Amino acid sequence: MAQQYYQKEIETMSAEEMRKLQSEKLVKQVKHVYDNVPYYRNLMDEKGVRPEDIHGIEDLHKLPFLSKADLRDAYPYGLLAKPLEDCVRIQSTSGTTGRRVVAFYTQKDIDLWEDCCARAIMAAGGTKADVCQVAYGYGLFTGGPGLNGGSHRVGCLTLPMSSGNTERQIQFMMDLKASILCCTPSYAAYIGETLKEQGYGPDDIPLKAGIFGAEPWTEEMRRGIEETLGIKAYDIYGLTETSGPGVAFECSEQTGMHINEDHFYAEIIDPETGEVLPEGSKGELVFTSLDKEAFPLLRYRTRDICVLSRKKCSCGRTLVKMAKPMGRTDDMLIIRGVNVFPSQIETVLLNEGYQPNYQIVVDRVKNTDTFEVNVEMPPEKFTDKVSDILTMEKSLANALKAMLGINPAVHLVAPKTIARSEGKAVRVVDKRKLV
Repeated sequence: MAQQYYQKEIETMSAEEMRKLQSEKLVKQVKHVYDNVPYYRNLMDEKGVRPEDIHGIEDLHKLPFLSKADLRDAYPYGLLAKPLEDCVRIQSTSGTTGRRVVAFYTQKDIDLWEDCCARAIMAAGGTKADVCQVAYGYGLFTGGPGLNGGSHRVGCLTLPMSSGNTERQIQFMMDLKASILCCTPSYAAYIGETLKEQGYGPDDIPLKAGIFGAEPWTEEMRRGIEETLGIKAYDIYGLTETSGPGVAFECSEQTGMHINEDHFYAEIIDPETGEVLPEGSKGELVFTSLDKEAFPLLRYRTRDICVLSRKKCSCGRTLVKMAKPMGRTDDMLIIRGVNVFPSQIETVLLNEGYQPNYQIVVDRVKNTDTFEVNVEMPPEKFTDKVSDILTMEKSLANALKAMLGINPAVHLVAPKTIARSEGKAVRVVDKRKLV
């Protein structure tokens, strides 16, 4: 099959032309942010840099970083760069202390985001003749809306299924001959296992490709999904803070994800010093939104650890590639596509009258993440009456779900039974083999 592009001129642009385009956009973007975002203007002033000091990409290092803490401090409108009446949508994800990350979009922002997702779909072999089943969650989560819009841009018949209701997913997939599946990799694996249980083999399933992201997954998991569904499985990367899925996407070579660098400029930095590292170095990924209007983040620290490469790609795209993230510089967990921070759990425990003596246990069983929270009962709450313990566990699980947006299995244990190491509990036990 001949390689397909959604915007070939950009996707195959020379490095020199791309850098010129990026520099032109950066100069305009810095002025836009400085003029319209007092929060970031103050950061620039503190660092002694002004818009006229930025002449191109070579000057990007002069600008201050933004972090998740800045998003929390500026919530909800402090980083908005356009009047609210110019914004047409928000998307959101959870924050570290219950304050959500709220990203704003003008119509132009949505158009550019959907273009990025369309590039991903066409890199996976999608055309207007395809039926694209979008089984990411819709609503505030970016997965569903992003791939839905990208599918429309390509001209696919779009099945806006959202997540869950697997029986219905399979019915529509088989009846409407869905050829591209978009969802989390763990849900794709679950759909595959369900189809297998129903007696379907790879040759019976109409799918040819899948675009899977929002959670970490291994090469072993990829091969398993490909074998069960009879497809080629493509990775996709994004952050609500920068727009959503489509910041980077995988091509048929499957050796990393092409970054849509006409919209998002990527740097790799030393997470300790902030020093920009040369190509091929392993470090923290930093993104600058070059043309986002409503919520343009400059030098946003993703906390993802990865490597960038400009090695020639067999697909013909010249867009720089990022490796699958190899870990994080913070303590965030991604569980079933949801961001979970231990600090969120501590906040709930304290609010509910518990001490922050707990342990998070995450595993992956039959390709689905399991999420348990073991919590020590304080002496004043301690009881051995099973009905009382079950009532307290249910109440705490509901409080955690309200904070996290995901349902944990809560187990209350006796005081001082969670193992300490040098007086400090091991907070997270992640049994998933993700690397």
